[in-house]
Amino acid sequence: MPEIVELKVAMSCQGCVGAVKRVLGKLEGVDKFEIDLKEQKVSVTTSSLKPEQVLEAVSKSGKATSYWPEPPKGDANPPKEVAPKEVS
Repeated sequence: MPEIVELKVAMSCQGCVGAVKRVLGKLEGVDKFEIDLKEQKVSVTTSSLKPEQVLEAVSKSGKATSYWPEPPKGDANPPKEVAPKEVS
């Protein structure tokens, strides 16, 4: 089943985009990819690569690369911790 790996890649121009495209174009196991220069986001669809392999390959483009930040999970307002009551 295909997996989408989302990365944050420091790109400032079309030359940066081209460098990332070249690396991903040569990487076996990449089904497709999308690059958003404005958001500095790269989405890679793969059915055979691990996220670490995609991250490592894109970082070889010479651009600072990290996993795309995930939205916070769970409640926006988690319950506050309550101190245990003292037993007398």
